[in-house]
Formats: sequence, C-alpha cells, structure tokens
Amino acid sequence: MAKPAPGKARVKTVRTKSGRTKRISYGQKGAKVAPGTKRGDSYCARSYGIKKRSKNPNDPNSPNNLSRKRWKCKGKKSTK
Repeated sequence: MAKPAPGKARVKTVRTKSGRTKRISYGQKGAKVAPGTKRGDSYCARSYGIKKRSKNPNDPNSPNNLSRKRWKCKGKKSTK
C-alpha cells in the first residue's frame, strides 16, 4: 500500500497510458473535511479558481480535483 507524501492526507495510485503507475498525494494532513458547511463553500470557491486556471481542468486525477471530490464540490458550493 502506498503512503502519502509528507504533509499530505491521502494517496491515489493511477496507471498512465504508457502502463506505468503514478502516485498522487493530495489533501492536507490533519484537516477535517466538512462538506455542506460554510467552510466547505469557502474551500470550493477557492479551489474552483485553481481549477479554472489549470492547463487541464477536467483531469480526474489532479490533486485539486481529488480534493474537490472529497469535499463534494459542485461549482463554487459544497453539498452534503
């Protein structure tokens, strides 16, 4: 089982098109995820700006999109 990088909470192992495996560490270690709250809405609004500025905003394996999925972000809002 893969371990996340220092300071990160989770890790996802993905296989690339060339057949190699790649580890993606994401999420702040020790942070509580609270979807559907004011704090969740604030996180989703901030990360939405990051998503808009990225080169590949719809990449499901980017650390930002993996964290947004964990926070249950829909646009700039966090749902329960």
